[in-house]
Amino acid sequence: MTNSLSDISLTPDQIGRRIPDGAVLAVSGSGGGLMEPDELLEAIERRFLETGHPRDLTLVHSFGLGDGDRRGTNRLAHAGLVKRVIGGHWSWSPRMQSLAESGQIEAYTLPTGVLGLLLRECGAGRPGLITKTGLGTFVDPETGNGGALNDVTHEPLVERCVIDGETYLRYKPIRVDVALVRGSAVDESGNLSTRHEPADLDVFAMALAARNSGGRVYAQVQKSVTALPAREVALPNVLVNGIAICPGQTQTYRGGYRPDFSGDAAGRPSEEVAPTGIKRVIAKRAALEMPDAGVVNLGFGVSASVVHFARIDPRRIALCAEQGIYNGVMETGPLFGIASGPSAIIPATSQFDFYSGGGLDVTFLGMAELDGQGNVNVSHLGKRPVGPGGFIDISQNTPKIVFCGTFNAKGVQIDVAGNGLSIRSEGSVRKLVDHVRAITFSGAQAQTRKAEVIYVTERAVFGLTPEGVVLREIAPGIDLERDVLAHMGFTPIIGDVSQMPAEVFS
Repeated sequence: MTNSLSDISLTPDQIGRRIPDGAVLAVSGSGGGLMEPDELLEAIERRFLETGHPRDLTLVHSFGLGDGDRRGTNRLAHAGLVKRVIGGHWSWSPRMQSLAESGQIEAYTLPTGVLGLLLRECGAGRPGLITKTGLGTFVDPETGNGGALNDVTHEPLVERCVIDGETYLRYKPIRVDVALVRGSAVDESGNLSTRHEPADLDVFAMALAARNSGGRVYAQVQKSVTALPAREVALPNVLVNGIAICPGQTQTYRGGYRPDFSGDAAGRPSEEVAPTGIKRVIAKRAALEMPDAGVVNLGFGVSASVVHFARIDPRRIALCAEQGIYNGVMETGPLFGIASGPSAIIPATSQFDFYSGGGLDVTFLGMAELDGQGNVNVSHLGKRPVGPGGFIDISQNTPKIVFCGTFNAKGVQIDVAGNGLSIRSEGSVRKLVDHVRAITFSGAQAQTRKAEVIYVTERAVFGLTPEGVVLREIAPGIDLERDVLAHMGFTPIIGDVSQMPAEVFS
């Protein structure tokens, strides 16, 4: 049965009142306001504060949502409103992080790509998602805890299985009661378009999961139009139960509409400031690993800046991000996952299918902790839950991985000159440790598929071998014993150590 817009037009508050207690609520979006139905989330919060309902929701989101303060899933961060969160990334929602840290909610984190693909599989009626993605990491029940983030979280969401002698992970199905999604416009037939959004994300997979689970799909859009061209319909009306037209909806939390973000105008330079100091050194050294041709993924933070220092022919390189973006000028800060003037925007679920099958040639990713087995942690930092985002999906299925991060943290002061580095004070937090707190990247798994793995810091470059982590380069001005080995929790293999190229310090 199809609906016309007049049949399904609702206000945000009307949608908020239709969320039942105990529902499994899936919400689209990515940090910075990208595709986040914030006015619907605000309506749910308003109802809860007035009536105490809805209660005991299970919240599911693939990407990180929020503005780091009040918007996005921060609006649902009230004790009693939510009882469980299954999220791909948590950093944009500090209020929800606090609930998880204090044990007031059950907290899980799973890889972003896995979550989006799992919703698609649930919508297709299949028995969860069966994949090698996550083997050997903290989501693997044999080497980790299945994605649980705190002591009140007990129900396993992941299990191992063997098919034709090969080991896989099975992520168990999630039955979605309500999906909240966002688009640009809706037509008089109730079809929804994402035409003027900077990404499509996993909107279709979420709606499919809710619709075919017997649930409901509610969307927030900026405007209505008479009719949408068929090729511009992201969600046909058969998948939509209610639409809230919100004229104040902005493209991102920065406000307004930028046609270059949706691919309707040429790209323009990023507003983000290029890295300086040792982060610039890291980005410039990592850029030397950029291939002459191929498909390249850029991660968050300093790794996203690598492309600015790479000597590449843009006609031979395809840059991409997990949100489904290709080429253009990639944003590196709060709007990570958006590009100015992209050449293509595809659903994030399709992007992760491409990644999972080994479609990338190289990826540049961040690094919070590294141990002697080559394991990397980016998902468990301090007491607050962070989550991996797309890190596991990307790193575990790419033939060459370049990790980028400072050698240590908190208080480090280093002068950069054309002839190398001069350390004024050391950081108090070690990042090269005996054992990482949680395995977000498994060195052992990388060895089984013969991946090339490089770890770039400002003072030393390491590689991964079957015997462990090997030291390959140190920066000019750095003493091996005093400035490198004395600040590591493991002893690397030391062979022929060369100097880092002088050009990265200029």
